[in-house]
Amino acid sequence: MKLKKTDILKALEKISAPGEGQNLVESGAVTNVQVFGDEVEVDVTIKNPSLQAKKKTEVEILKCIHREVYEKAKIKVNLKVDAPEKPKVNQIKGNPIPGIQNIIAVASGKGGVGKSTVTANLAVTLAKMGFKVGLLDTDIYGPSMPIMFDVATEKPLSINVDGKAKMKPIENYGVKLLSIGFFTEPNQAVIWRGPMAAKALNQMIFDAHWGELDFLLLDLPPGTGDIHLSIMQSLPVTGAVVVSTPQEIALADARKGVAMFQQEAINVPVLGIVENMAYFTPAELPDNKYYIFGENGARNLSEDLEVPFLGQIPLVQSIREAGDVGRPAALQTATPTEEAFEELTKNVVQELVRRNTDLPPTEAIKITTMAGCSAVKKK
Repeated sequence: MKLKKTDILKALEKISAPGEGQNLVESGAVTNVQVFGDEVEVDVTIKNPSLQAKKKTEVEILKCIHREVYEKAKIKVNLKVDAPEKPKVNQIKGNPIPGIQNIIAVASGKGGVGKSTVTANLAVTLAKMGFKVGLLDTDIYGPSMPIMFDVATEKPLSINVDGKAKMKPIENYGVKLLSIGFFTEPNQAVIWRGPMAAKALNQMIFDAHWGELDFLLLDLPPGTGDIHLSIMQSLPVTGAVVVSTPQEIALADARKGVAMFQQEAINVPVLGIVENMAYFTPAELPDNKYYIFGENGARNLSEDLEVPFLGQIPLVQSIREAGDVGRPAALQTATPTEEAFEELTKNVVQELVRRNTDLPPTEAIKITTMAGCSAVKKK
């Protein structure tokens, strides 16, 4: 039996296009029909990418032509999917802070690796280089920046900016600073659930008068949790720096920290990895290096993950002492410690310039599903 193309098209008008209010012909889903005697070849393009929609469409075409035109017709369906592009998770710009050029998150997968010490010294080194720098201590439960900057007894003032009350950050060593530690007593524990902590962070971010800044550094708490997501939902973070010691246990968590920023739902560029407490050199033996926590662990991790290695910071007693007395060690002059932090800072700035040249601005993420909170799988 010789079939007619018009009969085939008329039959296909009785099939609804999946997810649309029109039939296959009206919607333009049927792109071509060829007839060769009792053989029919139908080209169909649908917008619904699900396997169920594809299978249902194919089955309905076969049934409809057999029922309406010829029950013994030999039918071939060429089905394609032309699904609209999924909106990028990062498409919402969020609330950037006017006047702040770059926001750098300093993170660590594990606590106790010296992340806050590195952040404080990175901040003062940037200030020494002439940059305008701010530092937000986002560790709600263990704020340490007020002590490290010798401003633990200070309280931010309220100032009027364009008719609105704003917090004025505390400033020392050329760095503007805000921390929850300014608003709590030294012996007071902050016992807050995630939403309360996130609200407090948003107030310190958006209700503060930071002014013009070249860099705002974020000292993140250890781990990969609620605070991290809240920060990246609130701010378009330019890039992240991950701090680790060479120890294998610390490296395992640093790997997770890098993976968090690289997760599709977050997608914050990782500027690189810092190896803190890389080696110990006694003052009386300046040419000796003792690798107490292991040798080149973070450097090897950076190569493995294909992210930049930003530098090594030695295990030096004066760095700890300087942090305890509130004068970051990078403020010292003509010392190996100053040299190490200067090298680190130059590398961070270099990677940031490269990142801003090669990539578009980061946008504040929008968590649309629980995928943003799922365990990160290693590829």
